[in-house]
Amino acid sequence: MSMTRQDTAKAILDGIGGADNIASFSHCATRLRFELNDASKADKKALDSIPKVMGAVPQGGNHYQVVIGGDVATVYDDMNALPEMKGGAVKSNDDVKAEQRAKAKGKMPWLDAFFEYLSDSFRPILGVLLGASLIIAFTAILDAFRIVDFRAEDKGISWIFVDAMWRSVFYFLPVMVAYNAGKKLRIDPWVPGSIMFALLTPEFLSLSENVATVCTTNEALGTDTCKATIFGLPMLLQGYGGNVFVPLIMAAVAAAAYKFFQKIIPSAVHMVFVPFLTLVVMIPLTAFLIGPFGVWLGNEIGIGLSWMNDNAPFVFAILIPMLYPFLVPLGLHWPLNALMLVNIQTLGYDFIQGPMGAWNFACFGATAAVLFLSIRDKDTEMRQTAGSALAAGLLGGISEPSLYGIHLRFKRIYPRMLVGCFAGGLTIAILGASSNGVKTDAFVFTSLLTTSVFSPWLTYVISIAVAFFVAFGLIVITDYRTPEEKAEAKARLSAEDEVMDVAKPAAVAGGVATLTKVGTLAAPVTGQLVAMKDLSDAVFASGALGDGIGIKPAEATVVSPVEGTVITAMKTGHAYGLKTDSGVEVLVHIGVDTVKMKGEGFEQLVHKGDRVSVGQPLANVDFDAVKTAGYDDTVIMTVTNTKKFGGVVPAAAGAVTAGDEVVTVEG
Repeated sequence: MSMTRQDTAKAILDGIGGADNIASFSHCATRLRFELNDASKADKKALDSIPKVMGAVPQGGNHYQVVIGGDVATVYDDMNALPEMKGGAVKSNDDVKAEQRAKAKGKMPWLDAFFEYLSDSFRPILGVLLGASLIIAFTAILDAFRIVDFRAEDKGISWIFVDAMWRSVFYFLPVMVAYNAGKKLRIDPWVPGSIMFALLTPEFLSLSENVATVCTTNEALGTDTCKATIFGLPMLLQGYGGNVFVPLIMAAVAAAAYKFFQKIIPSAVHMVFVPFLTLVVMIPLTAFLIGPFGVWLGNEIGIGLSWMNDNAPFVFAILIPMLYPFLVPLGLHWPLNALMLVNIQTLGYDFIQGPMGAWNFACFGATAAVLFLSIRDKDTEMRQTAGSALAAGLLGGISEPSLYGIHLRFKRIYPRMLVGCFAGGLTIAILGASSNGVKTDAFVFTSLLTTSVFSPWLTYVISIAVAFFVAFGLIVITDYRTPEEKAEAKARLSAEDEVMDVAKPAAVAGGVATLTKVGTLAAPVTGQLVAMKDLSDAVFASGALGDGIGIKPAEATVVSPVEGTVITAMKTGHAYGLKTDSGVEVLVHIGVDTVKMKGEGFEQLVHKGDRVSVGQPLANVDFDAVKTAGYDDTVIMTVTNTKKFGGVVPAAAGAVTAGDEVVTVEG
């Protein structure tokens, strides 16, 4: 059954422990990211059961992530729109994380903070990076088919404008990174952003053309390095467009300077003098020291990796796709992503993205195999999960929906996917031996739409195809589930089919439903009445399976609420469909998600086709076992063909005894 957007938001909020349990709340490209007050209150099982959720992932400590996919921003907005989220209990993301950093106690909290700093400096600009990479892919396709020569110096003015559309993102990338880094470090983000802007102005760039400037050629990189004398001091003039190391280093130093000035300057004049003094100190410091150091650091790392790619191509081509499946789930892939940008800026090309593509397509091949098997097995839930994850991967190059929604949930997938990674990397190593691997002069997300930016193109396409189909074939042949998981899925699908059969209105002669009289339903168990809207199961609570009531049981025997015929009796003993002679169809569902108990704790006393009377036992249930297994023990009773009647009116809340009239069906 589908859930409304509000139902989904409310179910996620409940699964995470409620608004009072959220310390901070944000989202990235695919995931809702929570900082919880008490991580033990998060109900992973409940979160995983929500159709919209691809996976719930504890991140250690009080960090928690809920994977949604491409629609994450909508779900984020829906959650913030809930009345429970408007009480002001949720602190800002920055405030809470600063508090947590201050009191962090662990083996290496500084390392966690470092990777979080990297991640938060890049995550907000993933969307524009993806957009720019698709524009690059479009230009590469036109170039490949010789429609437009984008490398020509005399190309048409319209196509120069197209270049500006994607170069805007990469040229001003240092400003974007600096802004995000400043925001992460809790200072005015426009201050580090403005510092990087200073190094991208026409005035700064014109220094390299000044007659007093001396330029030399870097033989290793094939680039010119210029030195100018500014106020009697030597300044190395570098091109900072597209650089990411410099803003990351600069923002950290600028934050220290900014906070120092905040301490020593009266608060009444903070707005004027704190940004002013930070700019006055940091722009020269960045131009003279931090900038050249960041460029040098990026160059040295790039040269080192390039040496490895040239001298040990087999190792390099295989190592990259084998490492990524472990780096991405932990968020540790950001340094390599930063190095790709450094390589393009310094070398003019990158050699990491080619082997990385082998990992991505092995990942997508595994997802495609799961989609194939779910279609074969008629598993709607997994088909929807795998289908959306595969679309995000093949069209956008985004692997997180596949990883969190599927791969990390089934332990058989990773070993088979790694074989695909190895096969793809090995193919690049062999076919790319003569060309020193696969290269690209653009930073792109490795998707089907961006294959044209890689060279040699055929080597890359063959390699990602090998990675994709090896992973796909292994999983299709051997399945992604253990025998136990496969049996559980089969039982779940069978149970869903039976419940759906119970929920369908019965057909009568001539296809016309006829009501002959008003009916009443008795309590199926002794206990405390629960209103439908308060049920923990969102499908029942929404009325999708008809109107009725719930009862928190006080006795072990569940009885028939009507006189009629048993039209469905689940093999697991947890649900029964009944039909009265007057056409009222009733579902008695014992507990929530108890189908997963596979009949343990349930003694079935009636079978399909049996005639039953009011108060006749349907099942004996060990409700202690239900609760011990972690499931809600509420007995739910609904009129599944509610729409055929004028109304289904439940009794007021309170204690009831089995056999008491608790629901009136009105004609």
